[in-house]
Amino acid sequence: MYLDYFHRHSSMDQIYRQQILDHYQNPQNFGALENATHSATLENLSCGDKITIHTCIENDQISDISFEGEGCAICIASASLLTEEVLSKSTDTVANMTYDSIQDYLGITLSPSRIKCAHLALLTLQEALK
Repeated sequence: MYLDYFHRHSSMDQIYRQQILDHYQNPQNFGALENATHSATLENLSCGDKITIHTCIENDQISDISFEGEGCAICIASASLLTEEVLSKSTDTVANMTYDSIQDYLGITLSPSRIKCAHLALLTLQEALK
């Protein structure tokens, strides 16, 4: 019974790890956004990850979004997943998002040292919306 549980969960982790790798190698919404109404850049000084988020806000809703930056696989994949998830969401919804939202998008539990990498894109987006 334990082995069945382990195999089921390890294969799910493998699927999520593949998704992270895919988003790292082929990030969605990557690049500058010419008509951005809001932008911000933040850097994780402990590891060197750096993310810039560009958004277009219309009627308190994210109508377009992109990101630029450099970082580890977790950082870039988180930014890619985040930009897909928040498109068309209200600015209030995004302002109230937490790290738990990012962890749900990633689908895996991260070590404490990797949490900052995953959280950087959300913090940058929330800074852009201020």
